[in-house]
Amino acid sequence: MREPLASDVVKATAEKHGVCVRPFTMEVGDTETGELRYVPVPCGSTVESVCLPCARKAKALRQVQCREGWHMTEEPDFTSESPTEAQTELLAFRADLVAAYRQETDQAEADELREEIQSVDEELRQLGMRGRLPSIDLPTKKAVKRSTKRRQDAPNLPRRKVAKTTVGREYAGRFRPSMFVTLTCDTYGPVRSDGAPFDQSTYDYRRAARDAVHFSALVDRWWQNLRRVVGWDAQYFATVEPQRRAAPHLHAAIRGSVPHDVIRQVTEATYHQVWWPNHDQVVYVDRMPLWDGDRRVFVDPDTREPLTDWDDAIEAVEDPAHVVTFGRQVHSKGILGGSEEAGRHIGYLTKYLTKSTGEVVEADTVRQRDHHDRLHAELSVTPCSPRCAVWLLYGINPKGANGKTTPGHCKGRAHRRTTLGLPGRRVLVSRKWSGKTLVDHKADRKAFVLEALAAVGIEKPAPAPARLIWRKVDSGDPSVPPRDHLVMHAISERITWKAEYDKALLAAQSPPDLSATPLAA
Repeated sequence: MREPLASDVVKATAEKHGVCVRPFTMEVGDTETGELRYVPVPCGSTVESVCLPCARKAKALRQVQCREGWHMTEEPDFTSESPTEAQTELLAFRADLVAAYRQETDQAEADELREEIQSVDEELRQLGMRGRLPSIDLPTKKAVKRSTKRRQDAPNLPRRKVAKTTVGREYAGRFRPSMFVTLTCDTYGPVRSDGAPFDQSTYDYRRAARDAVHFSALVDRWWQNLRRVVGWDAQYFATVEPQRRAAPHLHAAIRGSVPHDVIRQVTEATYHQVWWPNHDQVVYVDRMPLWDGDRRVFVDPDTREPLTDWDDAIEAVEDPAHVVTFGRQVHSKGILGGSEEAGRHIGYLTKYLTKSTGEVVEADTVRQRDHHDRLHAELSVTPCSPRCAVWLLYGINPKGANGKTTPGHCKGRAHRRTTLGLPGRRVLVSRKWSGKTLVDHKADRKAFVLEALAAVGIEKPAPAPARLIWRKVDSGDPSVPPRDHLVMHAISERITWKAEYDKALLAAQSPPDLSATPLAA
């Protein structure tokens, strides 16, 4: 009984050779030859406990992305290609469809036009168009305008016109330092060395929960303020991690040099106002609101009166429901490109990328578990978005509410016990960081390997995507081989590829200089 199972041996072998252990199967058909085969496609997980090979590949790719963009000396080229004739013709056809949709009075015909417009949008995406197209529906209500005047309790910031440059300043003709910055949330009460508070009764769990939910918006505001102060388009590669007290904090690599005083000044002056309805007191505890199918709203269980609509609740807001700020602890450090310190900080930035949030904030002591339970209890009654079902506890109909909505139960990750309100995106990368997307970085690595193989006479056939038809197989299809068979086939292919690549590496190395070798006596 202590001997390993066959599936465990297959998994261990796959991990040893860097093959995905839980691929999903795709059916690939060749339109010219008629060949039909089944291909294991990597799952692409970024968590080691789910798939170790895929997580390590994703981490290595992020490290390459961070390294290439941190100390760039030339501006990345983002010149867009001109629209093709097929794109312009398809967009003109979409414009006619939208005009017909807005004039259509029959609901069935309007639904058909909507589906046709959606198919046209998908085809435009396939033709290589990016960006967001205008909505086919006209706005029914005027957007609520909020004052952009700075709060009196926040220090002012100098504002400059942001130049298009993204490369940092050069010093002494050869030094081009960049920055490593750490930002934390504010304090909510004294905590012990393990992150648990000394006194839970005085610890501000409400503010901790709301700060965690709106931490991403606060970070976005910080980047906006930083760019306005320094006067150039600062680029960043940042990761969000939990502290021991389960509060999120940010580690960021910034291209270019920014004075430490400016970093602290921007942090002190940055805040984010949450213009949501007041949600300090829960209205419904025992008896929950009921869904009225005729009026399409939630109603009070006793009076049967509809709850306040979200748009009406927003219009009545006069003061922000919450204000998020950073804590006083701000760490900033200058880093030179190509140095050992830069490599060490890249490893520090990507340290926890292969772990799930629940694994990072795992509680080891009773005090920590009690602390996490108390924080999770507060997060369960903290709305995470305008569509959050928690709003029904406060007597407000959230956006998009329907008969399937359960009052007080939202599937958002902000309410999960394993995440404790931490943002879903662990990596935050600005658009002009390295001048490439992750797909581009993958293509660079593939091109490098193909060139190395071609140098030793190993030519790989170029893919022909136009002649291939990919289809995801249905569950229980008897013609599909078992997953273990596909994994073992992928292991065999990986061993062959590794041998070919090792051969290319040996051929690329120059032979040793034998002239200095002493002759044997």
